[in-house]
Amino acid sequence: MRLLLVEDDDHVAAALSAVLAKHGFQVVHARSGEEALQAVLPAANVGKVPFSVVLLDLGLPDQDGYQVCGKIRRITSTPVIMVTARADVRSRIHGLNLGADDYVVKPYDTGELLARIHAVSRRTASGDEPAPAPEGAQRLGRLSLELPTRRVSVDGTAVQLTRKEFDLLALLAQRPGVVFGREQIISEVWRTSWEGTGRTLEVHVASLRGKLGMPALIETVRGVGYRLVVPGAQQSP
Repeated sequence: MRLLLVEDDDHVAAALSAVLAKHGFQVVHARSGEEALQAVLPAANVGKVPFSVVLLDLGLPDQDGYQVCGKIRRITSTPVIMVTARADVRSRIHGLNLGADDYVVKPYDTGELLARIHAVSRRTASGDEPAPAPEGAQRLGRLSLELPTRRVSVDGTAVQLTRKEFDLLALLAQRPGVVFGREQIISEVWRTSWEGTGRTLEVHVASLRGKLGMPALIETVRGVGYRLVVPGAQQSP
């Protein structure tokens, strides 16, 4: 697999590139945001194997890493994994809103990083789109969900969701009021059983609540998982 490593520290990049190479990755190193943006342009990849993953460090010398992520997402759909020392939920949600597929918090374990890289690569290679659903919009109170077109609106106003946010919402909307276990959600949405995805699930739920402006729509069932709560509907125990 071909991987774009965006890292301004040459010592860190050299050590990480060596590890990635041992695991079968062809690493292209970009030292700045501008180099990264040039590297992902279609013209720069003619006749080359497409990048499987962009590993993006947020501490870049020329541009804010979040801005670089947003620009990369406008150029390509290649999965982006953010590498950051910012462990707070708001920072992670901000990254996901800009189109990042995952994040790794420093200091990280190399095994964890490799697992996350392989996880997002598998999802992309196998196709992340859910199976087509019956035509028409699904109305859930103020929420409208169109699975064939992957459109979501609240009170008639469109809401832009990331691919994983939509998949998560669509899964919960299959059976409103029914509790979906964390393991089941991770298996069906992320297509992995790796336990480290649990924190990613929490961040995506928080992001969905914020984007939809309906914090009570997705209820946390402590120790079990989550369920979609439609106002006025009777919930399952």
